This record gives sequence, structure tokens and C-alpha cells, in this order.
Amino acid sequence: MTIRVLIADDQAMVREAFSILLGAQPDIDVVATAEDGLAAVSRAEELAPDVIVMDVRMPGLDGIEATRRITARPGAAARILILTTFNLDEYVYEALRAGASGFLLKDASGVELAEAVRVVARGEGLLSPDITKRLIVEFSRLSPTAKRPTGVRIGALTDRETEVLTQVAQGLSNAEIARVLVVAEETVKTHMGRILSKLQLRDRTQAAVFAYESGLVTPGGTGPHDPHR
Repeated sequence: MTIRVLIADDQAMVREAFSILLGAQPDIDVVATAEDGLAAVSRAEELAPDVIVMDVRMPGLDGIEATRRITARPGAAARILILTTFNLDEYVYEALRAGASGFLLKDASGVELAEAVRVVARGEGLLSPDITKRLIVEFSRLSPTAKRPTGVRIGALTDRETEVLTQVAQGLSNAEIARVLVVAEETVKTHMGRILSKLQLRDRTQAAVFAYESGLVTPGGTGPHDPHR
């Protein structure tokens, strides 16, 4: 299946370079580009791309607010890959909270960019488990006043689903969770799908953010269901 991509960046050279790099991939089709956040929101609504490659800093409407508007639309399915200049950029966590599925440094290679688009399109967390954990923990510390979801939403999860969510937030992959819980990897995938459905989340990156913000897992600490405690 071809992945339809929208590229949003205020620098024309970046838009052109990324369009060429991604357009050369047999499974990726760049359907449009946008020069700022407002244009990204408009074209996302018009074209319904699968993935949006979004610069975090743009004049007018920045990438964070554009992400928030796009993901807030009823039925919105596009997954957003945030571009940033620096690792652990101060805006990255806010972008994840706004609904982004992950982030990528602007100096990533063409191969890394294409693979990132594929990973995000599949609904998986873009980052490696270790980096995902480090990123979310760091910005949970920096955002202590983040709005916390209600206990009702967590209460919708079974004990096993809560265990899986805790492990996801601590940076474990599906295969690692399967080994910890002594279950099949397919079982973990099934639980993950149910978690996302019950909590109305987009992907495992959003699930990890939710686990920290809800207090299920604390920054630098462990969750109540962590078998390593």
C-alpha cells in the first residue's frame, strides 16, 4: 500500500529535498507540501494524507498548534512526524502531547526519513524504546502541570492491559513485553490494540505519554505493575 505524505516546512529547500527523497521510494507518494502551519491544516483536511512530516518551528501557526488542530478533527487519521533541529528539543514533548506520533532530527538521512514515515504509518512509535522512554521521562519532568486524564479512562483497562501499558511507557518493545509477561508477542499486539481503542489514542507513543500524564508511571520511577520492582 502506498503511503500518502504531506510535507510541511517553511524552508523551500527542505520541502524540495524531502519531496525528492521520499518521492524516490516505491511505497511513498508525496501528495503535497505546505509552507506553514495554516497551509498544513488546510491541505491535511483536503487531501487526508496518511503521514504528515511537520516542522516544529514555522511562522504564523507553528507545528505544535498545527498538529493539535489536525489531530483534533473528528475522524482524523493522519499520523504526524515532527521535524526538529535538536535532540530533546524543548518543543518535542508538547508536540507529542498535541498528538504527534514521534519526532526526527532534520539532519536524518534519506533512508532514516523514509523508514520513519513507514514506521509512523504503521501506527508504531517512531523512536527506539530506549529513546522514547528517555524523551517522555525528561519532558514529564519539565511539564508537571500537564493535564491529567481522568481515572475513568484508566479504569476501562483490564489488569493485563494496564501491565502492558506500563511496560510500553517504560520503553519496552512488544517482543520484550511478551518475554516479561510470558505471553506470545501476538497477544501483546492484541492488548495494545485494545488499549489504544479504549483510551482513544493514536499509537504507542501516545500511549506512553498517557501513562506518564495519568500517573500510572512516574518519571524516573516504576509503575504499579512493573515486575522488576
